[in-house]
Amino acid sequence: MPRLPSTRVQEMPSSRTPPRKVSESLVQLDDIREAQERLRPVAVRTPLYRADVLSGELGSDIRLKLESLQRSGSFKFRGAYNFIAQTSNDVRSRGMITYSSGNHAQAVALAAQLHGIRAVVVMPTTVPRVKRLGAERLGAEVVLEGTTSIERGARAESIAEERGLVIIPPFDDPRIIAGAGTVGLEIAEDWDAFDSVLVPIGGGGLCSGTAAALRRLRPDVRIVGVEPTGGASMKAALEAGEP
Repeated sequence: MPRLPSTRVQEMPSSRTPPRKVSESLVQLDDIREAQERLRPVAVRTPLYRADVLSGELGSDIRLKLESLQRSGSFKFRGAYNFIAQTSNDVRSRGMITYSSGNHAQAVALAAQLHGIRAVVVMPTTVPRVKRLGAERLGAEVVLEGTTSIERGARAESIAEERGLVIIPPFDDPRIIAGAGTVGLEIAEDWDAFDSVLVPIGGGGLCSGTAAALRRLRPDVRIVGVEPTGGASMKAALEAGEP
């Protein structure tokens, strides 16, 4: 399978996002290492679990990076915490807002709680009750809006304008990507006998961050992004020549 192209990350244009000169730049390994240091006191270094049955069936050594054991229940905590940790006290005092179908919302809620600041999360009207309650129990204000990310994003923009909040993007921000990239960094540090990494793609933050780390640490490793056949938006974008 051909290697995935290098992924460029660009700041989401928004007057409410703290300015940072990142246009047309790559997330560097140093950015990911710095994120790892910020996360060290608060995040779980999740294990690489050997999947014995799957390994036997495929005749290979298959390891699973168990981010389900991460705080807030997913890798999203890494990016959310890294984002907030890099903002100034003045920016934090304004409060944070994000939009998410669940995992990023809970991650932002927890990261905001750990920093002692308020958070608003815009979630779909169809969000599972357990995810909504999870965000609320972490102290976030939950706003329900529509069923698509476009609707949630627009509502978050509107609330941010009204209240002066800072938007935390769900995936397309270098601070989010660097935080997610610590997953790849840990894989490289904890295991040297691997030749391929399969990474699920939703928004692309985890795959971008993992690739940014492993392309520098293990350029020989094949990185494969995996999407459901019914929602292969990244594959379609690449085939259309889009970033």
